[in-house]
Amino acid sequence: MKTYVVGGAVRDALLGLPVQDHDHVVVGATPDQMIALGYRPVGKDFPVFLHPETNEEYALARTERKTAPGYKGFVFHAEPDVTLEEDLVRRDLTINAMARADDGSIVDPFGGRRDLQARLFRHVSEAFLEDPVRILRVARFAARFTDFTVAPETNALMCRMVEAGEVDALVPERVWQELSRGLMEARPSRMFDVLRACGALGRILPELDALWGVPQPAKHHPEIDTGVHVMMVVDYAARTGCSLPVRFAALVHDLGKGETPAEAWPAHHGHEGQGVRLVEQVCKRLKIPSDCRDLAVMTAREHGNVARAFELRADTIVKLLERCDAFRKPARFAEMLLAAECDSRGRAGFEDTPFPQRAWLEQALAAAAGVNAGAVARQHAAQPARIPEAVRAARVAAVSALAGSEQQ
Repeated sequence: MKTYVVGGAVRDALLGLPVQDHDHVVVGATPDQMIALGYRPVGKDFPVFLHPETNEEYALARTERKTAPGYKGFVFHAEPDVTLEEDLVRRDLTINAMARADDGSIVDPFGGRRDLQARLFRHVSEAFLEDPVRILRVARFAARFTDFTVAPETNALMCRMVEAGEVDALVPERVWQELSRGLMEARPSRMFDVLRACGALGRILPELDALWGVPQPAKHHPEIDTGVHVMMVVDYAARTGCSLPVRFAALVHDLGKGETPAEAWPAHHGHEGQGVRLVEQVCKRLKIPSDCRDLAVMTAREHGNVARAFELRADTIVKLLERCDAFRKPARFAEMLLAAECDSRGRAGFEDTPFPQRAWLEQALAAAAGVNAGAVARQHAAQPARIPEAVRAARVAAVSALAGSEQQ
């Protein structure tokens, strides 16, 4: 019985990066032997155990055989006669198919170290074809390891998988799991570059894929291409450490532009309304969590209004606040404003341009929220039906007074 540290822990150590988790492979053992040593079994599909003291995962060396479409269609074989190399050959990339023995020596049968030095994502074997999740993983790794590229032969395999319909077998929860992790990496745009290069984005997120090649007015968008703009927006959100809901909102805020008729280009009047429908469509299909969905819908609907904040009358601003439920959920409104700022700064040459609209609308919310609704209600106790109108009028007056003081 021998144990090895495998996968990401070996890769990150060789890259000089912090190692978060250690995964282990055990060669030459049976489940009964592991249990006798105090390991706790947790694997559903194949034998995986938790160490009795460290709680790190120890999996018995295994082989696998494809039996059905998708990423769940596998039969596993885990017996004491399975070798370390047989276990490693089923892994996705060479840089993830290295192991470290107890004496510190590196077992590298597929050239993982070579590809680390060359900054290449290269598949280990043709077994890569069997699991469509690997396309998403490679794309996510591209967002994390920003100076790595996908080997041409690996991209060719990924294209074959897309053409064969393997990506269509992915369940929504797994797609979102990988996309959300990629959005939280250093440069999320690289994930979508990889997915586009192999055709997977058009199957997973056709609404987003449609944005490339759609022009915008050069005066406001020097980068012109809508797809390029959206990638700049999501990368800006990542650089400034935004939350996942803000990054997802940044990703899908302009989906409506993909449905603008070509004869109307480069203008996109009414794209916000179209975008709301498409964002809701994406969120339903991929089962996006409600916090990400709600912020994305609001951002798609309102980002144009936020950009025009200084042109809006006080009563229009109060309607905006009401529409966004800002009085009850000010934190979510603040995140929407942040997403709108990412939209503004995610343009060529605008990265450092001030976005005072965000602070102004935050001040407007504070002024409107400062109205004592209870006192207003008491003033109209004899006519209860007038109370909502009176509260709104007081809030409009508060925003007007704020605007007046700002202009002085």
